[in-house]
Amino acid sequence: MSVNNIVFKQPLPEDGASVFSLIENCPPLDINSMYCNLLQTSHFADTCVLAKRPNSQGLIGFVSGYLLPGDKSTLFIWQVAVSASARGEGLAKKMIMNLLAREQCAQVKRLHTTITKNNQASWALFRSLAKTLKAEINESIQFDQQRHFNSQHDTEYLVEIVPISR
Repeated sequence: MSVNNIVFKQPLPEDGASVFSLIENCPPLDINSMYCNLLQTSHFADTCVLAKRPNSQGLIGFVSGYLLPGDKSTLFIWQVAVSASARGEGLAKKMIMNLLAREQCAQVKRLHTTITKNNQASWALFRSLAKTLKAEINESIQFDQQRHFNSQHDTEYLVEIVPISR
């Protein structure tokens, strides 16, 4: 699919190294192992999307997600990465909307993600997404800094957007 001269596609395992490189260049995102990105681009490809400009080698965006085990009505967005060259174009929101339009997400009624309090870009994205989807946004602690992360990572807040209307 192409929107505003950007091509959205389901990733392939061959995209794993490019995804790793993109995420590495998108702080404050946590860098996963390249093996993890290979699993995302193979096992979870149905619920991941990458963005490229036509006739360009590099990725400008990637969203990883998955349907919650045993719950096809909830799409969990793991990471949203947008290269510096594509920021300010609404690319993150377009990639998530692309995912929600896929047949694999036809049963999705709620969207989950986790965000640290200081990641203002992600908060703005998901608030805007909730507004576009005419849904409420709720938050609660998912993983606590002390209890889950041994004080080595900020608290991650579960953000729920529900109910999704399309």
